[in-house]
Amino acid sequence: MTSTKERPSGHKKPLVYSCSGCSNIAQLANDVAVKMDRAGLAEMSCIAGVGGNVKPLVKLAQSGRRIIAIDGCVLKCAKSCLNNVGVEPDVHYVLTDYGMKKEYHKDYNDEIVDEFYEIISGKNKDAD
Repeated sequence: MTSTKERPSGHKKPLVYSCSGCSNIAQLANDVAVKMDRAGLAEMSCIAGVGGNVKPLVKLAQSGRRIIAIDGCVLKCAKSCLNNVGVEPDVHYVLTDYGMKKEYHKDYNDEIVDEFYEIISGKNKDAD
């Protein structure tokens, strides 16, 4: 986890962006972000839209709200998409830093989603 800079907090939930690639850990990153969104801890936004330079989604990313980025591996695709539009996430997680192994054509179990949800949401509950 890397905290990068402070932003004005305000009353809005933080934005969460995740990798959504084809590996097991990319999908894990996405599932953790979805779970944070559904639990009301963050508002998930579309990293593909940011990467594709879709104006309303880029504007939201650049709005100054606190940003949590969750990447599966060292390629850091979610963080790179944000950086390409001049945005640095406030907090960035890379799941391989937590001992996860990147594999293709494999799934993970729901307990792993819950484990990473607890790690990431627990560190970000009072930060908005």
